Amino acid sequence: MTTKTFDPVAYKETTRSQWEAAAGAWHVWGPVIEAWLGESTDLMLELADIGPGDRVLDLAAGAGGQTFAAARRVGPTGRVLATDISENLLAHLDHDAAAAGLTNVTTRVMDGEDVDTEAGHFDAVISRVGLIYFPDQHQALLGMREALKDGGRVGAIVYSTAAANPFFSIPVSVIRERAELPPPLPGQPGPFSLGAPGALAEAFTAAGLVDVDVRAVAAPLMFPTAEDCVRFERESFGALHQMLAGLDDDAREAAWGEVVTRLRAFEGPDGFVGPCEMLVGVGTKPGPA
Repeated sequence: MTTKTFDPVAYKETTRSQWEAAAGAWHVWGPVIEAWLGESTDLMLELADIGPGDRVLDLAAGAGGQTFAAARRVGPTGRVLATDISENLLAHLDHDAAAAGLTNVTTRVMDGEDVDTEAGHFDAVISRVGLIYFPDQHQALLGMREALKDGGRVGAIVYSTAAANPFFSIPVSVIRERAELPPPLPGQPGPFSLGAPGALAEAFTAAGLVDVDVRAVAAPLMFPTAEDCVRFERESFGALHQMLAGLDDDAREAAWGEVVTRLRAFEGPDGFVGPCEMLVGVGTKPGPA
């Protein structure tokens, strides 16, 4: 099995490049993503108490489904700043915001670990399935807290455990085995890096957030067939492509074939229903002592 030292700089550059390449596919799959993550998104925005007139910072905004949901909540007197490391993703977000008439949305290329905004400016900072992929999650959360007004809230959506998310953990395990990759070390970024019981709450608390609330939400990923789910993952999930980088084309196809075979276990009368559980966490920036 290959043993490599984790290089956060190289990881981040690879991630950026992959999202630049996958931006078009992520945008095309937008309706599927919103159907899948809509309930979790609504809960995050509700728990973060986002309402009319609020200023919201969205980190790792991607194609912007949660950005637009926040923008509709804050209304014309509020603002949402959507940020991502991928300029291509933000170009799609800009286009869709304009098409929807959401003039209260602006975008900026930004590294989520280096929150470059005015301190104490935002009522809420949100991140949907983004925090888990930051190499330094603690630094990111400190930046999120710094960007908040006193009493403002951080909201994040992450995957729970690998066992509760076989639609994703099966591809990860198949690819990891075929690519002879070692398991991630504690503290490394990845889809399940904040999924262990108590991990998300502990990360929020360590960053100085209080009144932390974490809730689990069932979010099954539904398609006609397992092949459709795998096509979605192949086109949209940059982390899987990063893991496959060391294999040749034939080996990659063989890996994907095994993934399809194993995911067929979740096909039934209603089509493919891939088990998925998200965690929605919120925490509050305390005021002066």
